[in-house]
Amino acid sequence: MSLDSVTQSVDEAVSGFFEPIAKWLGEVVFYAVPVGGTDLPLIVAWLVVAGLVFTGWFGFIQFRKFRLAVDVVRGKYDAKGSAGEVNHFQALTAAVSGTVGLGNIAGVAVAVSIGGPGATFWMVLCGLLGMATKFVEVTLGVKYREVHADGTVSGGPMHYLPKGLAERFGKNGKTLGKVLAVLASFMILFFGLFGGNLFQVNQSYAQLVSVTGGEDGALGSSAGALFFGILIAALVGIVLLGGIRSIANVTSRLVPAMAGIYIVACLIVILVNVTAVPDAVTTIIEGAFNPEGVAGGVLGALIIGFKRAAFSNEAGLGSSPIAHSAVKTKHPASEGLVALLEPFIDTVVICTMTALTIVIANPASWAEARAGEDIGGVTITSDAFETVLPWFPYILTVAVLLFAISTVLTWGYYGLKSWTYLFGRSRASELTFKILYTVFAVAGSLLTLQTLIDLADAVLFTLAVINIIGLYLLAPVVKRELDTFLEYVRDRKAGGSPEGGEDPEQVKTAV
Repeated sequence: MSLDSVTQSVDEAVSGFFEPIAKWLGEVVFYAVPVGGTDLPLIVAWLVVAGLVFTGWFGFIQFRKFRLAVDVVRGKYDAKGSAGEVNHFQALTAAVSGTVGLGNIAGVAVAVSIGGPGATFWMVLCGLLGMATKFVEVTLGVKYREVHADGTVSGGPMHYLPKGLAERFGKNGKTLGKVLAVLASFMILFFGLFGGNLFQVNQSYAQLVSVTGGEDGALGSSAGALFFGILIAALVGIVLLGGIRSIANVTSRLVPAMAGIYIVACLIVILVNVTAVPDAVTTIIEGAFNPEGVAGGVLGALIIGFKRAAFSNEAGLGSSPIAHSAVKTKHPASEGLVALLEPFIDTVVICTMTALTIVIANPASWAEARAGEDIGGVTITSDAFETVLPWFPYILTVAVLLFAISTVLTWGYYGLKSWTYLFGRSRASELTFKILYTVFAVAGSLLTLQTLIDLADAVLFTLAVINIIGLYLLAPVVKRELDTFLEYVRDRKAGGSPEGGEDPEQVKTAV
């Protein structure tokens, strides 16, 4: 029996077993209500409302403290002797690598095809609101993280939900928190294996095959797929063995490189068509409020834009706090401020650049997609770049590979933290997960398992319901942490604490 027939049999068997489960859970999690001629998934509304609430609660912190957030990333307010494993910049790039991926390339193209150019405006707005949610969840992630005896750190919803709820609501809060922590760990672990690992490898392999001669090319055979899978698995396994420090060292170089390559390509297309920029911007703004020929009108454009942004930056899902919790800091809110830059980079910058490039280039495939043709998002984006850069599919392939590898690495870390919360931190336990994760990377190049990927999406967004309820309940804690950090900043500016010196809060406590 050939390898192709084996993998096809596995795909069919898995799909046959899990399809009813995936369909049922998907219908529940992504339940949509008709609004203005289109469907609004309630989970998207849940995420957007959270962004609105936290934006108001913290006084538009994403705008007022944006400059301070940049200063914190630069290390301006670092304090010596802080617990943690990585600096602010490394924590940010590690988290960004988990959100920036194929959705920024393919998902945005689909959004502006279904929702029209105006979807871009709403996508940006949702990204801006998500910055406030990200600030809240990451501050809690650092506040309630666990620093182990060996200096390593564990954080995320599986830590701040039980600890925070116990602190605020006593015994009942502790019991509820423990149940939610187990559920959160399982959800993150499941998505990490299938959405953050297998899907990324599968899609990057498909793009690589498309530019190397298709199924008749060097990598088009099952042997080529196996070779690619083993290569990616080996790279990921080596980095995972080094923990978050190793991952952060890689992503701190990989994320700027992949974002740089992609943004430069966007700018080339935009600059070549610079005279079309004003019209494109006008089209986007007008399309947001007065769309023509778009199903669902204004609400259709709004919902599609919000959906794309919510699915892209993961604000409120509870995943990013795991990476940010490893930061070296004495002030949880300092990393919360750093984290609010994440949706800005992911959605406001990279997603917007993709949308603007498509609108300006106006490739034939985009017009066909808007007319109802079934055209893949990657194809539309690639065609947009190809109008100026005929060789762009090769650059896109490099970008896709970089996006995929960085995402697999970061979700490997998220999965590891969930695994160790559920099964313990022993060396055998950690090694078991790392072996399992690398095996899934190999499988990603051979298997589609679309049903399990759909199930993983539903599972991860179920976590958003649990996580955001916790964020609402623990928001007063975040407010106190923010006030403490801002006092520390004012003290530093006034010369009360030398650069890199003692934390004034700890000095007060000691006195």
